[in-house]
Amino acid sequence: MKLVLLGDIHGNDFALRAVLTAATSNGADKLLITGDLIGYYYAPKKALELLKPWDRHVVRGNHEDMLIAARSDSAFLDRVDARYGTGLRTAIEQLSEEQLDELCSLPHPLDLMIDGCRILLCHGSPWNNDQYVYPDAQPELLSRSAVQDFDLVVLGHTHYPMQRKIGNTLLVNPGSVGQPRNRQPGAHWALFDTATQSLELRCEQYDASGLVQECQQRHPELPYLAEVLTRK
Repeated sequence: MKLVLLGDIHGNDFALRAVLTAATSNGADKLLITGDLIGYYYAPKKALELLKPWDRHVVRGNHEDMLIAARSDSAFLDRVDARYGTGLRTAIEQLSEEQLDELCSLPHPLDLMIDGCRILLCHGSPWNNDQYVYPDAQPELLSRSAVQDFDLVVLGHTHYPMQRKIGNTLLVNPGSVGQPRNRQPGAHWALFDTATQSLELRCEQYDASGLVQECQQRHPELPYLAEVLTRK
């Protein structure tokens, strides 16, 4: 079975469409999503619509945690706007109560058995969805994250692609679909074959110019939102 590993979509429907098109071309069977479907950018409704036809498993990211707080605390939402832009507010405005409830109730982590392969799906680390496990993390943190009861542990959150074989466990971060931070513009994801337990880190190119312009118009005071999409 071919599994698409992806996450940190952040309301970027242009990037997500490019990934799902490539996934279809590669005969992918199922999506494993590391969370942060929302936040930063402005098309969460379109993103959820693109995901809807797929067989998928999804965990909660830290931006879904922020959504939980923001729905009942307007002052918190104001602080999120100031730091991250209005992506989270846009999700609250665009999505139905049912969709918001579903995002808020996503599990973390998620233990899966797929085609004989035991998989742990996370956002940050297996024990904390707001912990960053970077490719250059201390060996102790990488080893702790690569839980040895699993064939595959999938992380997100850092927006940096990574693969490490630690003991019998493959530790993978597919990178970010919607907001790459590794100075390689495009929509990052990974393709995992359960039969061979082989992994391919991928990056799809797409036209981000419209989103860059929207960021500049909405948030000239937060240039990072636009610059991170194209920087090298």
